[in-house]
Amino acid sequence: MARVPSPPGGRALLAIDGDSLTVEEVVRVARGGEPVKLSHLGLRRVQACHAALHKIVESGRPVYGVTTGFGQLEHVPVSKGDLLRLQENLVRSHAAGAGPPLHVDDVRASMLIRANALAKGYSGVRPEVVELLLKMLNHGVHPVVPSRGSLGASGDLAPLAHIALVIIGEGEAFVGEKRMAGAAALRSVGLTPLRLEAKEGLAILNGTAVMAGLGCLLVTDALALLKDSEIAASMSFEALRGSPVPFDERLSRLKKQVGQHLVAGNMTKLLQDSEIVTSHKGPHRVQDPYSLRCIPQVLGACFESIHYARQVLEIEINSATDNPLIFPETGESLSGGNFHGQSLAMALDFLGLGLTVLGAFSERRTARLVDPQLSELPPFLTEHGGLQSGMMVLQYTAAALASENKVYAHPASADSIPASANQEDHNSMGQGAALKARHILENARRVVAIEYLCGAQGLEFRKPLKAGLGPRFAHRLIRKSIPRLTSDRSTSGDIDRVVGMMRAGEIAEVVEARVGRLA
Repeated sequence: MARVPSPPGGRALLAIDGDSLTVEEVVRVARGGEPVKLSHLGLRRVQACHAALHKIVESGRPVYGVTTGFGQLEHVPVSKGDLLRLQENLVRSHAAGAGPPLHVDDVRASMLIRANALAKGYSGVRPEVVELLLKMLNHGVHPVVPSRGSLGASGDLAPLAHIALVIIGEGEAFVGEKRMAGAAALRSVGLTPLRLEAKEGLAILNGTAVMAGLGCLLVTDALALLKDSEIAASMSFEALRGSPVPFDERLSRLKKQVGQHLVAGNMTKLLQDSEIVTSHKGPHRVQDPYSLRCIPQVLGACFESIHYARQVLEIEINSATDNPLIFPETGESLSGGNFHGQSLAMALDFLGLGLTVLGAFSERRTARLVDPQLSELPPFLTEHGGLQSGMMVLQYTAAALASENKVYAHPASADSIPASANQEDHNSMGQGAALKARHILENARRVVAIEYLCGAQGLEFRKPLKAGLGPRFAHRLIRKSIPRLTSDRSTSGDIDRVVGMMRAGEIAEVVEARVGRLA
């Protein structure tokens, strides 16, 4: 859960303009409570577009969702006297989500991205709509948004409707830890609900902000997990007495995959000053197994899946994603499909696949560490095998998590269920892809935590030789809170402690302070 932000009070405000929002800024606002404002450029764009929409409404021309019904009801005209009621009815009827609420940081990321899309100046809303969204962020008013209900086309309709409910003083919101009615939540921080005007409800609901918000947080967490995966792999590599020859940059130069090149360089950094590597004078077998030898190729591919998702997200969070879009320069209203989340859905599925591979790859090194026939270490990393089972069942848990991820790796975007009486007949399932990728990430993080524990235990049996700088300092940090396994104990709490260290970025921070930044 994101911390509840304090009122701005002198802090520099992030200014949004619809064009230049970054993934890092989304995360800073979502999790760090960074205050936000509408830029002068964004304000001018929003004002110009709203003026253009007003002229369209006054002209009486039929415009989808402005002077007509929605979805399959697009042919039903709505009178001028009912235009405001149309928008309120839209918000109320579409707030039909189900399931546990999204995390506060998910909601904050979604609100910021939706505000940024409106600030682009093609949605026709008044500046007050954007400004209220930003004031809610700055004062810590977080709508209660059920996590299920989006099909990822026509935007994230249901979850965004729950955000819009609070804007009009309905629904529910958290202020701090307190859950209360939407109107009371706004009042508690000195804000006033809005009466939505023509197109404004549709503009808030019609967009990919929720799947994009989830995606920004996912990409950030996935990049952090990748670093931990490399560090844990370096610990296993040393415990298993691997050969660093496969990390030679000459090999990467001959394949030219960017991810492979960067991961090979990271492994070289992590293993510098290793006494274990020099002790066996190069490979003590003809070739290492793939789980050691192919670390650059496999984790490099995982790196590329994360960065592809990031690239798609950077475009999406600076796009106009509602429908119809209003073009102030010509006074036209164009109906299209920018709300469709197919690009994001496929990118998030690819991210989920990359994280599935990352976890499965880590489990294979754990399996090797506990197997004396493969590791040349004591069975199950205990000196008293038979009487004691040591780390035997840690590998079971890693295997269970990795196997579960293989089920979740099935792409959500390969599916589609038609909606709105078959008017919306192909949907992206983008929010489903994001939620599924998050589940994969949490499982993969636990798998890597288990590799950290087993790698750290394996290094105990290589003493007095010192591992390379990366695994050496990771090992020291882990040992500050988790002692060496000398007799059987429950290791469930050990997993949780390492997961906590990973979430906080503690291991990577200590290691990068010694070896330099990992790419």
